[in-house]
Amino acid sequence: MSSRRFALGIAAGAAMAAFAPGAIAQQITLKLHHFLPPQSPAHTKMLTPWAQNVEKAAGGKVKIEVYPSMTLGGRPPQLINQVRDGVVDIIWTVNGYTPELFPRSEAFELPFVHTNNAIATNLAMRDMYNSGAIADDFKGVKVMFLHVHAGQAIHMADKEVRKPDDLKGLKMRIPTRTGAWIIEALGAAPVAMPVPDLPQALSKKVVDGAFIPWEIIPPLKLQDMTSFQIEGVNKVRFGTTTFQVSMNPGTWAKLPPEVQKAFTDTSGEAWVREVGKIWTDSEEVGIGMAVKKGNKHIQLSEAELKPFREKLEPVVQRWIDEVKTKGIDGQALVKNARELIAKYSK
Repeated sequence: MSSRRFALGIAAGAAMAAFAPGAIAQQITLKLHHFLPPQSPAHTKMLTPWAQNVEKAAGGKVKIEVYPSMTLGGRPPQLINQVRDGVVDIIWTVNGYTPELFPRSEAFELPFVHTNNAIATNLAMRDMYNSGAIADDFKGVKVMFLHVHAGQAIHMADKEVRKPDDLKGLKMRIPTRTGAWIIEALGAAPVAMPVPDLPQALSKKVVDGAFIPWEIIPPLKLQDMTSFQIEGVNKVRFGTTTFQVSMNPGTWAKLPPEVQKAFTDTSGEAWVREVGKIWTDSEEVGIGMAVKKGNKHIQLSEAELKPFREKLEPVVQRWIDEVKTKGIDGQALVKNARELIAKYSK
């Protein structure tokens, strides 16, 4: 909703109250726009319940309409500008869809910073946003909450992967620039694309595989286009992706204080813990569907993971050196992220 339409709604409510003493003010309606299909866990288990929780906490004073699959127009990388420009009120998006716009939060995407605990990483992101360490990334929006998914696992169309050289020369999908560095370090060629484009890319052999979690298997039917799903022992992954649910600042400023409080209370620590659990639990459904189809689920041993760690550690230093040119202390951010994740993983 644009600021103008929001203002009209508020004005109409005020007019109704003025001409009908004792009447209930008009309900505020907000639009939440995102890129995944309506059957995806992100839509059914995270965004829709969150919207309903806010509505309940606000006592019915606000209604959040959730629009999946880019149904309000545009492409996924345009979501951040849609909310900044007031085209929509709220968005859920991948930070990395707009490269270099969120450099500080990239610390959480680096290989083996996040490993296998989405709850811990969500809490670490929350702490670093609240402390100001990564807050400058999000100027121009009002952040509701930040989170990660369960982590990048490897999906392969028809090649088994057990060592870095198995990926050499292949084309692999990844959503972020840091992910592209991971793929390059493993000797493969990165292909950037929003996740809704992945099924067609796999079926047409545009890519040989992808780095993405298991939860996306059911909504995109990836079990039909892949033969191998690979991760590390104890569900260790090769980095992750950072997300945000954010509101247009103008929309936020016009909300009554009690409605703002409903958003804040609903998006707190308990909720980001729940989001981590939602994404983790959704992994079991996804990998279960792939295995049922006959796909091979590979869990690399710690010994098999070692050459991956050795190949990917230079990616962390590459990022530290790159963001230093922007005046960002990447080494401190990585250290902070790792310490907080370790703290919340205990």
